[in-house]
Amino acid sequence: MAGTTTTASNSNSTYEGFSVEERAAMKAHALEQKKAARRGSAAEKAAEAERDVLAKIAEMQDSDRILAERVHAIVTAHAPALSPKLWYGMPSYALDGKVVCFFQSAEKFKARYATLGFSDLAKLDDGPMWAAGFALTEVTPEVEARITELVKRAA
Repeated sequence: MAGTTTTASNSNSTYEGFSVEERAAMKAHALEQKKAARRGSAAEKAAEAERDVLAKIAEMQDSDRILAERVHAIVTAHAPALSPKLWYGMPSYALDGKVVCFFQSAEKFKARYATLGFSDLAKLDDGPMWAAGFALTEVTPEVEARITELVKRAA
């Protein structure tokens, strides 16, 4: 029951349902699934998915938009096996339809930084513990090189 307060039996915390941002992301994901289920050739669907990603990036505030544009350019140039698609309303990049990495704008969840995240499919394994998400505030040449290396490994 979203919006109601319930107390967890083994905790002192309360659950007040999903946030406005979380509900919006779930609605976006449902629309993405409906759109993906439509008929059409694979090439048409891929082109439409990339248009959707670019449109979502264009809607972002300047600081997030600049970062997302750079991430998109890096991923499409250095990991062409990854296909752009929206995932919970965020630009993401998939291999065989499964999301490998994504860009989360700072604005979307009212965070102080954007995030470049990777799913477990990315296989960025590095010993018994490794990063799967990276705070992103600027794309410097060093950051661009790091993103390039990560997406190449992920793909």
